[in-house]
Amino acid sequence: MSKNYNDTKSFDLKDFFPYQVRVFYRAVSQSIAEVYTETHGLTVYQWRVMVVLGNRQPLSASEVVDYSSLDKVQVSRAIKGLLGRDFIERRVDSVDKRKVNLLLTDEGTRVLEELVPLVLKREAEILEGLSSDEKKILQSLMSRVLTNAEKRFGADKLVEDI
Repeated sequence: MSKNYNDTKSFDLKDFFPYQVRVFYRAVSQSIAEVYTETHGLTVYQWRVMVVLGNRQPLSASEVVDYSSLDKVQVSRAIKGLLGRDFIERRVDSVDKRKVNLLLTDEGTRVLEELVPLVLKREAEILEGLSSDEKKILQSLMSRVLTNAEKRFGADKLVEDI
């Protein structure tokens, strides 16, 4: 039986996959964000910038955009807040003097090292009750849906809110 795409009367937002993904994303994201917000007053954007730098520093602001799935404005605001709290610093690149790199400070590294075990513990709590195989299946399904969205619709151009 084929799906009737013109049946607006039976369309229910709670059954709409993009809406379900958004609800899922918000619940998971807010649960994780609670950890770094309550302990260090970080925003989700600041957290992401710190994690990206913790994995790949030094990076320019535009490179942080590339690795973080944040836009330029979000990264810029996060950088401003992190600089103000001395969690990151700017340094002129030793090879290309036109490039300014961002790095975690000792304090930023300390905070990140404190938070990573806490968010990993929260992640485990969120995934509690799923077997190892179920976690792999979930990852695989999420990856396939993401690939489909990127292939068909240019996910980098999708709106953030559904």
